[in-house]
Amino acid sequence: MNGAAKGAVVGGVFLALVGGAGYGVYALVGDAGGDGKDSAKSGTGIQSEKGSGPVSEKDTAATAKAFLAAWAAGDERAAADLTNNAQAAQTAVGDYRSKAYVSKAVITPGTPNGTTVPFKVEAEITYEGTTKPLAYDSQLTVVRGLTSGKPLVDWQPSVIHPQLQKDESLRAGTPASPPVKAVDRNGEELTADKYPSLRQVLAELRETYGSKVGGKAGAEVWIEPADQNAPKRTLLTLVEGEPTVLKTYLDAKVQAAAEQAVAKFPEASVVAVKPSNGHILAVANHRKDNYNAAMAGNRAPGSTMKIVTGAMLLDRGLVSADKPAECAKEVSWGGRTFHNLKNFELPAGTNFATSFARSCNTAFIKQIKPVGDDSALPKEATEVFGIGLDWKTGIKSTDGKVPPATGAAAAAEYIGQGQITMNPLNVASITATARTGVFRQPLLVSPELDGRTIATAQRRMKPSVQQQLVSMMKLTATSGTGREAMASVGGSDKGAKTGSAEVDGAGSPDSWFTAFSGDLAAAAVVEAGGHGGDSAGPIVATVLNAG
Repeated sequence: MNGAAKGAVVGGVFLALVGGAGYGVYALVGDAGGDGKDSAKSGTGIQSEKGSGPVSEKDTAATAKAFLAAWAAGDERAAADLTNNAQAAQTAVGDYRSKAYVSKAVITPGTPNGTTVPFKVEAEITYEGTTKPLAYDSQLTVVRGLTSGKPLVDWQPSVIHPQLQKDESLRAGTPASPPVKAVDRNGEELTADKYPSLRQVLAELRETYGSKVGGKAGAEVWIEPADQNAPKRTLLTLVEGEPTVLKTYLDAKVQAAAEQAVAKFPEASVVAVKPSNGHILAVANHRKDNYNAAMAGNRAPGSTMKIVTGAMLLDRGLVSADKPAECAKEVSWGGRTFHNLKNFELPAGTNFATSFARSCNTAFIKQIKPVGDDSALPKEATEVFGIGLDWKTGIKSTDGKVPPATGAAAAAEYIGQGQITMNPLNVASITATARTGVFRQPLLVSPELDGRTIATAQRRMKPSVQQQLVSMMKLTATSGTGREAMASVGGSDKGAKTGSAEVDGAGSPDSWFTAFSGDLAAAAVVEAGGHGGDSAGPIVATVLNAG
């Protein structure tokens, strides 16, 4: 073998060496030692002696290639002893062959970048007589062992496959849940390839309804999640199953717009619902961790919570949209001083609607004493807006939380801070309830599929409260903090509310925005995205325009 590539066939598996001239033939590690973390062996003949300081590029390349050679050979003990967590690495490399059914692996190292080495895996999976290729790119990092001082592969599950996260594993076989063909409300097929952020949602739908709607399982390669209640993520279909159609309430057009909108911002999520029936039209996330934060997240919603607080104050007759509500620069409650953004204040005589539209914190906090009931806000959230009523949307979702609070914590909750947690699904539902005056639990699929019980609120919003709330949200969209973001949304039947939520340790606040246009409501969050109208606002506007 000569030229640009060299290789070694070990145990029937081939390791390709790109640009490997000068490294020579691999000597695989023996059997001595190597349990637990921080392993190292001198038997490879290519690792340096115990040292300190940064790992050299030469040692990085040598260690990486020795590890890849052992992995490709299916020698889990040898591979494990070249990592800083031998126990976890040995299990993963062994399972690669025995539980993921990898019958062949060609692993091609790339050029090291400091202590990081990229590589390409071209594997073959053979299960019950069927063989299919599985190719992907990954990378590893070489570090110095804390106790051995040797250069070692820093063990992470993503070394085996880039989509593997902590405590996850690669598996192949016949899955318990048959495949489903998920379609939108109009019958258009929804796939993870076309709608990437639906991958987790579609996996959960299959896990929940695959066996309920019929179909026959085939054979697949998947990622086994660490949480037994989480769905498996299919990587490769070995033998096609027989899927059945699963109709969702999603709308492909709105979903496509949501996907494009969140892709413009890191750590962004959005949900769209129909206020008239609670049907979820779109769910999209753009996150590094692939988490469905749009439906299962828990973040302080900031001033979007003023929709609920405003409804509570209107409900109790303490404020009216057209009556004055003092908006001072600051207000103190419970030993803490609260400010408006950039310490703004509004002229004396300014009405409550304008304070709402300008998102004046002090106008809301000043009402705590007149309310005189620490349970007033949690009651309004649950009894009218359905927050915390165990929603059963069709997949895993997290209900909002508005716990009772006193003192400064209660003041913080009035403006969506403190112990309140929400996600875009919750906030979109709050806007939908404000829009119609009636809470309709959000639904991703019909409850008739499994007979699940849908949450219902204790009471509907008073008509006068609903009318004033909608008028204040419309003012926000046309001349308040939501004006710029909502300028592109056509028509006059539109309303909005912005929110910025401070998060401990974050350099910038979370950006929240929620709005309605006709019979469509949406809410978005961009973690550390700044003011609500800056990043979350454009996402919501894009989604509303698609509906």
